[in-house]
Amino acid sequence: MDIIAAIAEELQIKKGQAEAAVKLIDEGNTIPFIARYRKEATGSLNDEVLRNLFDRLTYLRNLEDKKQTVLASIEEQGKLTDELKKAILEAQTQVAVDDLYRPYRPKRRTRATIAKEKGLEPLAQTILAQESSVDIMAEAAKYVDAEKDVADEAAALAGAKDIIAENVSDNADYRTKIRELTMQKGRLISTAKDPKAESVYEMYYEFDEALSKVAGHRTLAINRGEKEKILTVKIEAPTEDIIKYLKKQVITNDGAPTAAVLTEVVEDAYNRLIAPAIEREIRNNLTEEAEDGAIKVFGKNLEQLLMQPPIAGQVVLGWDPAFRTGCKISVVDPTGKVLDTTVIYPTAPQNKVDEAKAIIKKLIDKHHVTLISLGNGTASRESEQVIVELLKEIPVKVQYIIVNEAGASVYSASKLATEEFPNFDVGQRSATSMARRLQDPLAELVKIDPKSIGVGQYQHDMNQKKLSEALGGVVEDCVNKVGVDLNTASVSLLEYISGISKTIAKNIVDYREENGKFTSRSQLLKVAKLGPKAFEQCAGFMRISDGKNPLDATGVHPESYDATKAVLEKLGYTMEDVKNRNVVGISKKVSDYKALADEAGVGEITLRDIVKELEKPARDPREDMPKPILRSDVLEMKDLTPGMVLKGTVRNVIDFGCFVDIGVHQDGLVHISEICDRYIKHPLEAVSVGDIVDVQVMSVDLKKQRIQLTMKIGQGTDKAGKSENSGSSKDSAANKADRSNRNNGGRNSRNDRNGTGSKNNNNRNKKPHYIKGKKNNFFDNIILDN
Repeated sequence: MDIIAAIAEELQIKKGQAEAAVKLIDEGNTIPFIARYRKEATGSLNDEVLRNLFDRLTYLRNLEDKKQTVLASIEEQGKLTDELKKAILEAQTQVAVDDLYRPYRPKRRTRATIAKEKGLEPLAQTILAQESSVDIMAEAAKYVDAEKDVADEAAALAGAKDIIAENVSDNADYRTKIRELTMQKGRLISTAKDPKAESVYEMYYEFDEALSKVAGHRTLAINRGEKEKILTVKIEAPTEDIIKYLKKQVITNDGAPTAAVLTEVVEDAYNRLIAPAIEREIRNNLTEEAEDGAIKVFGKNLEQLLMQPPIAGQVVLGWDPAFRTGCKISVVDPTGKVLDTTVIYPTAPQNKVDEAKAIIKKLIDKHHVTLISLGNGTASRESEQVIVELLKEIPVKVQYIIVNEAGASVYSASKLATEEFPNFDVGQRSATSMARRLQDPLAELVKIDPKSIGVGQYQHDMNQKKLSEALGGVVEDCVNKVGVDLNTASVSLLEYISGISKTIAKNIVDYREENGKFTSRSQLLKVAKLGPKAFEQCAGFMRISDGKNPLDATGVHPESYDATKAVLEKLGYTMEDVKNRNVVGISKKVSDYKALADEAGVGEITLRDIVKELEKPARDPREDMPKPILRSDVLEMKDLTPGMVLKGTVRNVIDFGCFVDIGVHQDGLVHISEICDRYIKHPLEAVSVGDIVDVQVMSVDLKKQRIQLTMKIGQGTDKAGKSENSGSSKDSAANKADRSNRNNGGRNSRNDRNGTGSKNNNNRNKKPHYIKGKKNNFFDNIILDN
């Protein structure tokens, strides 16, 4: 297999691009480095395409290694034919290779191998010959042998049938066709082990849906229900069609006396050997596809969360709310340095509101606090009431914002937090994190395991290694897109920089503490274990704002410094102009990029990047992201009425919709059908985490703490009536099933919260429907990870 050609075709890129990217990867270059500084070679492939390319490269190389192992094994057995070798070499997937290798794979002793040991293989061949004149019982009698434990004709015939059944089972073409038939016509069915038991899986107690239509999140929900021993799950295959197909392949002479025997063999081969294996394969494939989809959504959400714009230049008071143990307070300066910490008790059972207000007022006056960052966990609503009252009582302008606490407790109790704040308790660390994640979300959130940040679905149910690798790649891409200040970046941030390991990141910080601030990028070469290759990979992503060389504050790589100086000289600028940021209009002076690139000795793409960096040095790409909503008054669920239009922040995007924070401590669900007027396959086509959106209230359930929202302003009230009563008759079965899902915010969003799918009736030819007597509500029957 031509791996390069296969990757280029699959990713729809030029073969030369794929070849260059593979060469760079093999040379040890990281994805962020290739995406940013090797655009000339790859034709400007971005980090997403490069990661997909890397994944496919790894898979296809493993596939080729497997092919060679299989070929060597079969050749060692003396059974490798040219036709078989060709089929193996042309196989496109590991499943196809496994199917071809199955007849030759060393097996444990099976009924078929035992029958072969008894010398019954010739009898099996006689049956397969399907001659019209054969007397099958007479033939079987020839193999009766007490010494070989073949007691009679029936025993001989049974052994021969076992041999044929295994041969049928091992046929790669048969398995491929059966797999296709099962996926085309099969159904996924789940039932309750105890139909009377109440659980969050009730919508799956009589679930029945075509395999080709099962949504990924429903697959994961069913898997979880099965794992918790609440559901029994099976695949109902089109058995009649499959048996008919096998009989057509195996029985070539319907009039032969052996036709009836072969019919029994075909049914036995499928029911005993093929069906269980195919069911396992399909269940695994459905799970893998569902996981890949969930990981992709998680990655997109995580990227949007990490790339939220920082709120710079403000003194922030972090407020970690609680009841019994009190609210932990931490004040940090604009650089994130902790100025003060304390504990107040404005909430039950102490209710020391006046005392708490007095303490906060002193902190605001003493440190000139301009912003309060309130965590959205337990006692958040009560704390918000206190804050709003307080802000009305003070003469200075102070605003507040509610921050998602997801992952705060994980960080607060971590080894990293202990090292960073050895004298703080977990509450003080959490309050500090509340403040810092507002000042610079990326710098603070990289300290937390991405799985704990709370913007995924079913993350605890999937392949953790695959999930960690994917999310780690997302964090790496985000950190390198933004870059880091070499003189302030933490170890946690530095270790995500291209070419920097955890050890080297620690060495950088140690060097900085021992020798003072870095004054040039070249000093990195003095850091222990940071050699020329690591320097090449990381230097462009490191920033030094007040260094000796003004280019060190930009995204221009040191390897392009000479070319940059040549460009500046050609256009009439000096390095002093760069330092003083007097090169704002430099792009307007470039009339011919190609000619200038040739003169400077760089590629045209690289030149354009250099000019872009000079024009906006150290520009933060997060500036383009929507700014968070700052609040000065409180809104509660009881204040909401259908038809009310509000502005909110998208907190999470899942397969069936998105959850929007509208400032009432309970995120509202915008179902996928309510996101926009046009058809979308997935919510990510229209919204992202961090987006500021206008939403209209459709319905509010105070008892269940549920809010239905729509982004179709002006249409929400009418649709709410349909949703609350009988549902829209135009809704597809898939949408109805998806509406039974929920993913909620709040402190418990540290764990993923996932919805169930649709419960079907017993008529498997009908579309999914809701349980009788229940309203068709977006939130029916939820699954929570608490």
